[in-house]
Amino acid sequence: MLFKNHASNSMTKYIRNGTITLLLLIFALATLFPIYFMIISSLGDPVEAGAMNYSLFPSKISFASYKFFFDYSAYSLRWLFNSLIVAGTVTVSNVFFASMAGYAFSKIQFKGRAFLFTLLLIAMMIPYQVTQVPLYILIVNIFHIQNTYSALILPGLVSVYNIFLAKQFMGSIPKEIIESAKMEGCNQFQIYWRIILPLSKTVLAVMAILTFMENWNTFFWPFLVTNTMDMQTIQVGLKNFRFANTTYFAPMMAGATISALPMFVLFFSLQKYFLEGVTVGAVKG
Repeated sequence: MLFKNHASNSMTKYIRNGTITLLLLIFALATLFPIYFMIISSLGDPVEAGAMNYSLFPSKISFASYKFFFDYSAYSLRWLFNSLIVAGTVTVSNVFFASMAGYAFSKIQFKGRAFLFTLLLIAMMIPYQVTQVPLYILIVNIFHIQNTYSALILPGLVSVYNIFLAKQFMGSIPKEIIESAKMEGCNQFQIYWRIILPLSKTVLAVMAILTFMENWNTFFWPFLVTNTMDMQTIQVGLKNFRFANTTYFAPMMAGATISALPMFVLFFSLQKYFLEGVTVGAVKG
């Protein structure tokens, strides 16, 4: 009887594990399929969308669409450069300013700290789309910096979510370390630069990955504030392959594949820190 119960439990456990594995496999395939289709489509000939041969297993592999992508527009490399400038600058500014704000909210006692942090949490709940119209009016009608790097960069210099992330992580750093540094004569900036930042590499890497990916892939805001091809980012530039009557689908997919490469490089190079920091926001401050 005991043997039968043990065999029954083992079989139930085996079925459960097999079911979970199958579901995870299906989910992984569903997640990877768009990436696979993008790459496969980019290896077709640069013909109009109506003449494309859509197939999961192409009979012919050609890099002509990649050549077409760079030859079609003199701004292809400029689009990539613009995206790199915008995403890189916003990432660096977020890592620096958000970490400073996170340190201030978690370790420095000042009047109104709780109230200011509550305001930040409320601001984080406001949908991104709601702020686009007043932000556009501010950039275009008041500052008059439309179609410039400033218009692309300034709205994203620091993210409320990154401040929250930094504050939650830095709140877990023991206060005794900071008190010891103060006894050694360190001021607040020295504590932040020499102690807090080295101990916060994990959360900083997570912030860098998420911020760079978000700003590299964003379309709506660069589309709003740029009106010449030389200032467009790669995501906005790809729309130039779509015309009134047709779309050059394969070159567009080639451009999308090229634009996705920095994401793959960034993620896999910092994968260790990202996997360590996926639960950073759950750290109790």
